[in-house]
Amino acid sequence: MSEHDDLHGEVHPRTAVLTRGFDPALSVGSARPAVFRSSTYVFASPEAAERAFAMALGKIHPQPGERADLIYSRISHPNAEILEDQIVPLEPGASQAAVFNSGMAAIMTAFFTFARPHGTIVYTTPLYGGTTGLIHNFLEPFGVKGIPVASGDSAGIAAAIRGAQNCCIVYLETPANPTMTMTDIEQVTEAAARHPDRPVVMVDNTFLGPAFQHPLQLGADLVLYSATKFLSGFSDMVAGVALARNAEMIQTLRSRRVMFGNILQPDECWMLDGRLPTVSLRMNRQSKNAQRVAEALHGHKHLSRVIYPTLFEDAEQIRIFRKQCAYPGALFSIDFKGGKKAAFEFLRHVQIARNAVSLGGVETLTCHPKTTTHSGMTAEELAESGVTDGLVRISVGIEDWRDLLADFEQALAAIG
Repeated sequence: MSEHDDLHGEVHPRTAVLTRGFDPALSVGSARPAVFRSSTYVFASPEAAERAFAMALGKIHPQPGERADLIYSRISHPNAEILEDQIVPLEPGASQAAVFNSGMAAIMTAFFTFARPHGTIVYTTPLYGGTTGLIHNFLEPFGVKGIPVASGDSAGIAAAIRGAQNCCIVYLETPANPTMTMTDIEQVTEAAARHPDRPVVMVDNTFLGPAFQHPLQLGADLVLYSATKFLSGFSDMVAGVALARNAEMIQTLRSRRVMFGNILQPDECWMLDGRLPTVSLRMNRQSKNAQRVAEALHGHKHLSRVIYPTLFEDAEQIRIFRKQCAYPGALFSIDFKGGKKAAFEFLRHVQIARNAVSLGGVETLTCHPKTTTHSGMTAEELAESGVTDGLVRISVGIEDWRDLLADFEQALAAIG
């Protein structure tokens, strides 16, 4: 950590993300961090080694401003520490962060850290398919019960929390993937706070964060990211991040990370760290593009609906969007009147946009969730969540929006 980090509370996030957590004197004067690929680190003395292990095992706590000596790269390494320091200013309300080798690793570690035997997880649907699979196929056989509630149903979520026994986690994905349904984070955190078990409220903020939605400021305990998406932005790496207001929560996550061995490796930390200063720039361009394209496609004869925050018709969804989101973001979905056949014809004919899963990259991606990202859901879950045969999810990139619109219009015309 830089000796000048005490000044970073006085500067804006866009400045702190370039200066916090990195001391050039520790990298032979390099203006930007180097890559440290060492697996093990040399101690200055036996006493230093003893103290480092005592801190790593939680036997003692560091003094104010003290950072534990590095031991072994599965525990931590310079590039992880730099990245974890520099990402904090991007998430308002966060005090510390932990980085992982995928978004699912971050989610899994959070679940295994805060779930309890015979505990209950209340979660919104639809979720990313990997998260749903983790709950149903792995946690439930170990006796952890999952209670699904439709995204956006504030009363239903509050009732589920209220009635949950041994409630340990409340997990939100907002906006929901791929229906874009929004959940009122503040209302959910208030309901969780009233529960005697005080469950940990986790929010997957991948779709709108960290630029447009700030769950920690709305009362959430933990924010999770697939950093593969907007944080990285180039569809060429896989990473995950967890951030929290409570530093002890992150320390506990890190201790579990040591067990699981799922820390993000030095090269990926270095790559991701170099991209943080442009996250807001990229996301703002992508959001503007998406809004122009989505609104232009609204009302097309082949589409039963275009799902995007500025096109919401439900009063409650409009209220939540205006309350907790700065901008509508880069994701929208379109639902074809012709069902799966029309959706597949559209995907077959797009030329600039690419038919691929994932999202948040500088290139525009399209996919058919029901047969790809959400294909692990049951027919009942798909129907309840609104993931239809005709639904196509679009993640808009930074291309010229007029070219994207022309591409989508020609692909729509090819449906006939």
